[in-house]
Amino acid sequence: MHEGLQPGLDAATHPRLHVHRAFRSRYLPDARDVTVYLPPCYPQRPDWAYPVLYLHDGQNLFDGETSFIRGRTWKVGEHADAAIKAGEVEPLVIVGIHNAGERRLAEYTHERNAQMAGGEADAYGQLLTHELMPWIATRYRVRTERKVTGLGGSSLGGLVTLYFGLRHPERFGRLAALSPSVWWNAKSILNYLNKRAPVLGERPRLWLDVGDREGHEALRDVEHLARQLAVNGWKPGETLHFERVQGGTHDEASWAARVRPMLKYLFPAGTV
Repeated sequence: MHEGLQPGLDAATHPRLHVHRAFRSRYLPDARDVTVYLPPCYPQRPDWAYPVLYLHDGQNLFDGETSFIRGRTWKVGEHADAAIKAGEVEPLVIVGIHNAGERRLAEYTHERNAQMAGGEADAYGQLLTHELMPWIATRYRVRTERKVTGLGGSSLGGLVTLYFGLRHPERFGRLAALSPSVWWNAKSILNYLNKRAPVLGERPRLWLDVGDREGHEALRDVEHLARQLAVNGWKPGETLHFERVQGGTHDEASWAARVRPMLKYLFPAGTV
């Protein structure tokens, strides 16, 4: 289905970014680009396979020309390079999955809301687990074990990350939920957490944060989520890092500042 896609090296943005155009799925109607970051040692070590982190909203991660707000990205490539070269983070492959534009809300929500619709996350999960992840594994030297496979995103991307981490515990051992939209559909993710936690087995390692300038309700909701995670078996300081980010706002610039510490927590050097 995807054999015609060719990786393009966007050296103007980063020397080790491969952009795959128009990845198509049999589960969803929209094609989407996929951007793959390779760590500094990747070209020199053909014998190594690497941990992998999948991130939603891929157009906002690397390239200011494709980002939601032009010129503002998470600077994932730069932060990953710096953290790896400093010996803080295990060399890893990072896959940015571009969103589907107007259908982003539908794909990033696990339940349908009466006013806003949505509820197509399971189909997006099929794309991710049945199509994209195997496709990446055939083209890049990535490890496929749960313990070295991560998933992350912000806002609704953080919400769908939490959902997939609970829905597919056999796939993802490391999760990053930045400013997650806990509010969706009367905070139903909290009920889903309470339902799924007893059958999870080993808890995924989880980075959770919220900026203290994102509004009172957002702060309250994410803090509630952190408490519920602790009640359901996540151990603060071990399997759960929760951070109330001083001065943090709900935008790419603020999330960019959290990339390096998030990578350091999820993929610390020498542990995977």
